[in-house]
Amino acid sequence: MGVVSRACRQVGIDRKTHYNWLKADEHYKQTVEDIAEAAIDFAEGQLLLGIREGNTPMTIFYLKTKGKSRGYVERSEHTITSDQPPTWFDSVPEGYDGKSET
Repeated sequence: MGVVSRACRQVGIDRKTHYNWLKADEHYKQTVEDIAEAAIDFAEGQLLLGIREGNTPMTIFYLKTKGKSRGYVERSEHTITSDQPPTWFDSVPEGYDGKSET
């Protein structure tokens, strides 16, 4: 699932043929996208099984990816929508390398 070279070998076509069909045939493209979605569904199912079995790393991964809105994050992401650079750059001390406290 999801490995183009292997799938092409199994059905006896060249990778270029696969990519040409993706561009030219909307039905083929949709079928390939459906297969990719099925692979994600399978992986999510396996993840949820692991969580049910008490797998702590799987639980942490799930919360970090799906629980962001509830505060399960290691970092905060911000989007700057202005065309102007952030003004805090003006106040960074000369020689500051971002690694040491000043």
